[in-house]
Amino acid sequence: MQTYLVGGAVRDELLGLEVKDRDWVVVGATPDDMLKRGFKQVGADFPVFLHPASREEYALARTERKQGHGYHGFSVYSAPDVTLEDDLKRRDLTINAMAKSEQGQIVDPFHGQQDIDRRLLRHVSAAFTEDPLRILRTARFAARFRPLGFQVCEETMSLMRRMVADGEVEHLVPERVWQEVQRALHEQEPGTFFEVLRDCGALASLMPELTPDSRFEQAMAALRCIHRELGSTEERVAALMSPLPKQECERRMAALKAPNDCQNLARLVAEFIPAIDNPDATSTGTITAENLLSLLDVADLWRRPERFVSLLKVLACALPQPERPIVQRLEQAADAASGVEPKALMAQGFKGKALGEAIRHERLRRIEQALSHSST
Repeated sequence: MQTYLVGGAVRDELLGLEVKDRDWVVVGATPDDMLKRGFKQVGADFPVFLHPASREEYALARTERKQGHGYHGFSVYSAPDVTLEDDLKRRDLTINAMAKSEQGQIVDPFHGQQDIDRRLLRHVSAAFTEDPLRILRTARFAARFRPLGFQVCEETMSLMRRMVADGEVEHLVPERVWQEVQRALHEQEPGTFFEVLRDCGALASLMPELTPDSRFEQAMAALRCIHRELGSTEERVAALMSPLPKQECERRMAALKAPNDCQNLARLVAEFIPAIDNPDATSTGTITAENLLSLLDVADLWRRPERFVSLLKVLACALPQPERPIVQRLEQAADAASGVEPKALMAQGFKGKALGEAIRHERLRRIEQALSHSST
């Protein structure tokens, strides 16, 4: 029974990065051996155990064989006769297929260290083609390590193109796609993820609405901007979808099965951008208080002030430069109109429909006052 540190922990240590998660592979053991040593089994599909003290994951060495389409079409074999090299061979990229023994020796049968030195993302073996999710994972690693100079090697890119042409990407379930997209949105260079998907042809299957060059360039510019602003997941995906008309945006977000908060903000951004369709007015300040109040109503500022803040943040990244001054005016209008207290108006005798009209009138008056002050 031998234990090895594997995967990302070994890779990041060699790159001089902080090691956040440590995974282990155990060779020459059975589930009973692990249980006798106090490990707790947690893997349903294959034997994975939690260390009794560190709670880190220890997996028995295993092999996988393709039996169907998509992510779930695998049979797993795990037994004491599975070697460490057998286990490493099933992994996606050479930089993730290294191990470190308990004595500190690096085990690198597929030349991961060489690819680290050359800054290449390369598939381990032809088994890469058995799992279409690896296309997304490779794109995500490209997004993570782009600042270090990594790129997908041409052989792997060709392999991914062939997988796309064979229709493998069509078998990915939305939940797995969204999981990878969500993680990619927070990588070091999130735009690189979508560039790799575009270059291998996968984007045309996963997000065909973004494939036209003009839309893609707008989406990448907005995404990189919101990334610099440390945007939330909701803000990042809304920026990504910002070039799309509302109906296309809604369909793609629903198809991805994104969380409701992500869908709602993306939909709101898609609704706002065409509503702000007068660059002359928004840049010269001739947009009216009535226009601004209508936009605040559409944004549902009164019930969702936190989402309104996110909306402004995304618009500042997604709008064409001539239209961006409206973001500041919307913020001024929101600050002014949010100060209206319905209770104070009720104390003056307003109620029912008259109360609603009084609230709107007061909000409009305050916005007009704010606009006049800002223009002087």
